Amino acid sequence: MQWPEDVERVAGVLRAAGVEARVEEFPEGTHTAQDAAEAVGCELEQIVKTLVLVADGAYVLALVPGDRRLDEAAAAAAVPADHVRTARAEEVVHATGFEPGGVAPFPQRAVTLALIDTSLLRHDVVWIGAGTPRHVAGLAPADLQKLARARGVDGLGGG
Repeated sequence: MQWPEDVERVAGVLRAAGVEARVEEFPEGTHTAQDAAEAVGCELEQIVKTLVLVADGAYVLALVPGDRRLDEAAAAAAVPADHVRTARAEEVVHATGFEPGGVAPFPQRAVTLALIDTSLLRHDVVWIGAGTPRHVAGLAPADLQKLARARGVDGLGGG
């Protein structure tokens, strides 16, 4: 199957790493974590929200469970950074090469650091955005952490 270019970039990383993963397309879209969980048929906490942050001017990815909100103070402490904010749409594209709503945690362009909430690591499979708002990929969280080069942070998804 031929994927759209953005999805193929994600699938190429998975293939090159020899990671067992499943890429799926949902024509109705997976615009929210809840949409993705319902489409895939998994728990909301197994959906990975890939958030792009600007931390003292550097781009940082925060991978948090779909049922949680980012704890910006935890992110700032983990980087460390004095000022952390959510990236604007054009910054998301610059940092990742993906449009908001379809951001995958890899491959990365201008990202200097990635953080992953350690609660994601307890699942057998987690689901990430795979390049468009219609595509997701399921993989083992340890593979996600390795491919995103993400540092584990307890409580990154604060609540």
